[in-house]
Amino acid sequence: MIVGEFQIRPGYNEVDQMGYVYHANHVTYCHQARTELMREFGIHDAVVEDKGFMMPVISFNIQYKTPARYDEKLTIKTVIKELPKVRFKFFFEIRNAEGKLVSKADSEVVFVDKESRNPLTVPGFVLDKLKSALELSVAPSNN
Repeated sequence: MIVGEFQIRPGYNEVDQMGYVYHANHVTYCHQARTELMREFGIHDAVVEDKGFMMPVISFNIQYKTPARYDEKLTIKTVIKELPKVRFKFFFEIRNAEGKLVSKADSEVVFVDKESRNPLTVPGFVLDKLKSALELSVAPSNN
């Protein structure tokens, strides 16, 4: 399992009339967190596109648990549970500074050829970058 964390403080323009983070911004936060996790492996959106691929989102599911507010520090945890084959699934938890669950979500992306937009299996350079991290996370301990 690969886990990353990303922190953000919602701006005034990101809250609704009730003072809560507007629901669609949770999707944006998850996308940012996913991008930052992938950046750690050198496979963020710009690199993927430079290699002739794109990663469109094909599903995004979210459950809202408690409101987030303006300027409240939020931590978005992103989890990759398994090596992708065709679909690449991400899991997210957004928590406030007190550790309370604000929302949880999952999304799936696929790889497509940048020009034709035809779907492809996950490119080898992505698998190579993630494989060792996933293997390390499931390696038995020597205790």
